[in-house]
Amino acid sequence: MTTHIMDQRYRPQFHFTPQANWMNDPNGMVFFEGEYHLFYQYHPNGTTWGPMHWGHAISSDLVHWEHMPIAMKPDHNGFIFSGSIIVDWKDSSGLFGGQPGLVALFTQADQYPDSDRPRQRQSLAYSSDKGRSWSMYENNPVLANEEHTDFRDPKVFWYEQKQHWVMILAAGDRVQFYTSYDLKSWTFASEFGLEEGSHDGVWECPDLIELPIEGSDGQCKWVLILSIGDHPDYTEGSRTQYFIGEFDGKSFINDNNSDSIIWLDHGRDNYAGVTWSDVQRPDRAKLFIGWMSNWKYANLTPTQEWRSAMTLPRELRLRRTPYGIRVVQQPVPELLLLREQSQGLQWSGITIRPGDNLLAGLKGEKYELICEIEVGSAEEIGFNLRTSDTEKTVVGYRGAEKRLFVNRCESGENGFHHQFACRHEVQLEPIEGRIHLHLFIDHSSVEVFANDGEIVITDQIFPDPSSVGLELYTCGGEATIHRLDFYPLQSIYACEPVSS
Repeated sequence: MTTHIMDQRYRPQFHFTPQANWMNDPNGMVFFEGEYHLFYQYHPNGTTWGPMHWGHAISSDLVHWEHMPIAMKPDHNGFIFSGSIIVDWKDSSGLFGGQPGLVALFTQADQYPDSDRPRQRQSLAYSSDKGRSWSMYENNPVLANEEHTDFRDPKVFWYEQKQHWVMILAAGDRVQFYTSYDLKSWTFASEFGLEEGSHDGVWECPDLIELPIEGSDGQCKWVLILSIGDHPDYTEGSRTQYFIGEFDGKSFINDNNSDSIIWLDHGRDNYAGVTWSDVQRPDRAKLFIGWMSNWKYANLTPTQEWRSAMTLPRELRLRRTPYGIRVVQQPVPELLLLREQSQGLQWSGITIRPGDNLLAGLKGEKYELICEIEVGSAEEIGFNLRTSDTEKTVVGYRGAEKRLFVNRCESGENGFHHQFACRHEVQLEPIEGRIHLHLFIDHSSVEVFANDGEIVITDQIFPDPSSVGLELYTCGGEATIHRLDFYPLQSIYACEPVSS
């Protein structure tokens, strides 16, 4: 039996997914000679986590992806865990005969000899053909540390002021920094985090980036992004925090109190995200993508041929807010390619009362909503998405409490894990009396960008394909819709059959 990939139940239509089998963390994202590379943790022989390889895809627009052969496979040094890729522009590694090339630094996982203790060491591979093939460095591993059992996920970048490479990696309950001039020999520089931020789970997938502050004439801060593994005592499961501070090429200093915790996403399904290397975006924004899942239930989600998707790619910047300087995330403008402009609908200057549904008659499985709402006297206003007589996903706002929420308790199939059905919420202050929401709804996800990306909620949902209704509702009073745009979105897939 064959089926078109776009017709597989729950298959996202504009998010990246593997053609088949298991995927988790994004790895090795790099831009080189006009191509965006996305590597990822991949198990080619099953739809649950297993011996890790690196899958690979290439795009010219961050929207449409070409699947490539497996990039890296386990060898005598172990499985291929997470890591990063950089462009070695000046051939500092000496591996490319004076020309630029791609260098990957990643964790290899096995066990200590004559022991059950896991061992994680950092290895190097390189490519001279734009990432199409990879050679393992003959002297792997290039970095080891027996003190930490969890010692993984290196992110490497060039620090211009001191003309050296920097590696940040997770070391149990902290991160460590190393420096190098040739990408092969690494020297310990410092560590951060032992008593900083949240330690609800093991630290993973660090990234350190310099970001501009909006409207500050070029002022920048360093942002340290860290993912935190699932802990059974916490309902949120795996999630991502970040720190804002200063970096001098060797040490990171947190600007905030050590007990301050800032979450990157207030949903359940944005984990292990890191940024692309060697990308030049307007105003020095960084490109980011995350794994759209949660270790609470990642191995259990109700898909058949494949498992897991990536979030939408986002641009990261910094903004001064009432809470301090914060990361803002905005969907990449390349996603405009997917809009069905001729089928788009717009409304403005409309008062909504209880019982009204401005969107009555509209149906959709994949679409984009942009709205600007003055809450007025309404106790609650929001959208019921992917609805039927028995299913709905709610994105709502309660004016008195100034709380934005997503409720997926009735969103569809949810019996695969007792903590999947949930409601979560976050404080959202109106801007000049209005809230701004930008929503992307796909076959099995909803992503909410609020107030131009100051607050983001990313959630998987698994509605029946027949749940295609859409409602704009209000409770307890009136609200004013100053702007509402609705755009159906195209699928990124061509109808080529695959086995299932």
